[in-house]
Amino acid sequence: MESPAIRRLVLATGRTHPQLARDVAVHLGVDLVEANLREFANGEVHCRFDESIRGADVFIMQTHAAPVNDAVMEQLIMIDAAKRASAKRITAVVPNYGYARQDRKSTGREPITAKLVADMFQTAGADRLLSVDLHSGQIQGFFDVPVDHLTAAPVLLDYLSTRAGGPNVVVVAPDAGRVKVAERYAQHLGSDLALVHKTRPKGTANVVVGRDVVGDVAGRHCVLIDDMIDTAGTIVAAVELLKANGAGDIWVMATHAVFSGPAVERLQHESISRVIVTDTLPVPPEKRFDKLEILSVAQIVANAISAVFQDSSVSDIFHGENLA
Repeated sequence: MESPAIRRLVLATGRTHPQLARDVAVHLGVDLVEANLREFANGEVHCRFDESIRGADVFIMQTHAAPVNDAVMEQLIMIDAAKRASAKRITAVVPNYGYARQDRKSTGREPITAKLVADMFQTAGADRLLSVDLHSGQIQGFFDVPVDHLTAAPVLLDYLSTRAGGPNVVVVAPDAGRVKVAERYAQHLGSDLALVHKTRPKGTANVVVGRDVVGDVAGRHCVLIDDMIDTAGTIVAAVELLKANGAGDIWVMATHAVFSGPAVERLQHESISRVIVTDTLPVPPEKRFDKLEILSVAQIVANAISAVFQDSSVSDIFHGENLA
């Protein structure tokens, strides 16, 4: 007995950022499958898909927004439900990967929580992970299943190329870890590159001290490029150093708008003229301000999902520049 293989793409979302999932679904031309997420009285999460997903290629989307632990657990439960519903393949779509900064031991007796999260996704039943601008490329090696590392660079570069071109622009890495990414932006824009040297006092968190600027920034239009803005301590320290070195207009650009604690107040610093982020994380009304612009990554995520579904190359979408 023979039957033709019928392939079916199913997209479902958790509750942290449903708008992004709806935008991705529009680009894919599919409807979101309802996961019927709810809590019991004690806070335990329950999931039951509205329709059969047996034999389907299931993409479960959840960005790890605050509260991060709840977001991670909810996605794990959805993955387990899909596995037990006989999905053919399950891809965890995680625009912002939680615990990404805990990717190594920097002092004794610390966890490597990014690896722990990877283990949990695989145990739950994820056959693949898709994420945007991981904090460090080594996180891909924490998985024993394929990881598709996307980048928001095409969206951010398109914005810059139409609004901040010219020889006066200099792309600035806020720390040594972002030099490679900043250099890639500078090459695309035909701009110069600068680096802010920073240190973190030992035993502290969210405390940054700017030390020096490497590169010519005097009178220049500086664009600071980072993967995320959490409390904005790194950004403000870099901005103040740039101003001290005679920088002109300063723009701040990042993929993930975490915006914790004093971030919004700090980003309204008088020396910052524009803040550009993407919608990998939801930005509620109380965290929006006049200088802020939010760009969509929905098309990029949709293109990657389509490539995975069709078993074609995700790297080709980015011309190989998504490899960290």
